[in-house]
Amino acid sequence: MAATSASRKRTETVKSDGLLRNWPRPDEPQRYKASGEELLEYYRQMLLVRRFEERAGQLYGMGMIGGFCHLYIGQEAVVVGMQAALRETDSVITGYRDHGHMLVAGISAKAVMAELTGRAAGISGGKGGSMHMFSVEHGFYGGHGIVAAQVPLGTGLAFAHKYKGDGGIAVTYFGDGAANQGQVYESFNMAELWKLPVVFVIENNQYAMGTSVNRSSSEDQLYRRGESFRVPGLQVDGMDVLAVKGAADVAVDWVRSGKGPILLEMKTYRYRGHSMSDPAKYRSREEVAAIREKSDPIEALKKALVDGGHADEAGLKDMDKAVRAEVTEAADFAEEAPEPGMGELYTDVLLGQY
Repeated sequence: MAATSASRKRTETVKSDGLLRNWPRPDEPQRYKASGEELLEYYRQMLLVRRFEERAGQLYGMGMIGGFCHLYIGQEAVVVGMQAALRETDSVITGYRDHGHMLVAGISAKAVMAELTGRAAGISGGKGGSMHMFSVEHGFYGGHGIVAAQVPLGTGLAFAHKYKGDGGIAVTYFGDGAANQGQVYESFNMAELWKLPVVFVIENNQYAMGTSVNRSSSEDQLYRRGESFRVPGLQVDGMDVLAVKGAADVAVDWVRSGKGPILLEMKTYRYRGHSMSDPAKYRSREEVAAIREKSDPIEALKKALVDGGHADEAGLKDMDKAVRAEVTEAADFAEEAPEPGMGELYTDVLLGQY
């Protein structure tokens, strides 16, 4: 899935909508040149996310996971490439399609799977479920079920980093559907006014629930959405983990150096429906199959590993077996772990006075 970058030289005048602008902009990002060791780690992380999500889908079908369940299959390169550019002092926040973000943030597959099944051993004690996981220890501030609610919260995280002067930044993920919410633009405005260290990442998987981005957005080049607030944007091939890493490095350097927010539009694609209850009849099987055949992030990296002499087919097959075993162990743990005790109904609850 080729992407057209919006990047220009920092001092170049940009013409947009008939207006000449001479705002600072980042340099053109380059595809990251990874070592063989880095490539193998990116491959392992993307495999872990995919195999985990495949098993989560199975458990949902078996009735082991209640409520909603939004799978990340197809979008793995985005979170793996972005996380590779971050430090331990940084903060991450996202929406309800959050399992992959949790795993790549370093949270164990057991803790995430136990949370999906509502067990006490889950990362949020079984109370968050699929959409509302949370771990301050890992710099992960949620999963949020309300569309775009995480965007002003992520802007607040960036404010906290700047206020404390800890050198950290906030990465705020949201989707193409959330990009049409008003609170997103309030956040852009405030972030640029105060030069907050926040990277806004739009995971444009082409469909806001069942509506294509072309039908729901009058400006469907989403990297341009920050222009009226002087927030620069880049459009990135979100199916290529090395393209993501290259753009992430540029974006992180930009915000960490005090230049204010930046917007990354990741052109990606989800293979499954919006949630497990979505039959996805708004697109054809041929469309999904074509994307998987031409642009799958895992298969593309597998080919690069083999062609570059960094691994062979047998070694990568062994890695897949090890990842599958890790996911199976996590699923078994989640099925056998106890549920929270009845007393937990009254903990972590803020009671107001009426």
